[in-house]
Amino acid sequence: MTRADLIDSVASKADLPKQKAEEIVNGVFDDIVAALKNGDKVNISGFGTFSVSDRKARTGRNPKTGETIQIASSRSAKFKAGKSLKESLS
Repeated sequence: MTRADLIDSVASKADLPKQKAEEIVNGVFDDIVAALKNGDKVNISGFGTFSVSDRKARTGRNPKTGETIQIASSRSAKFKAGKSLKESLS
């Protein structure tokens, strides 16, 4: 499912104009991103939890040349599925 498919689905289920559904979907995504940028967790009961993972800087190896390289520290988003979501997929 793409973002456009999600917008269409919300518009039809809530009987909203497509433009209003797009504003709602984008608003939810923006709020999730803003919370993650602040280092907060986003817990959606029955669905799952979004969180930020900090990766430390480390030494790696270029697989092509075998040369040692430094990999910078980084942050990434993680998602852990909730119990209800896991059970619905089984």
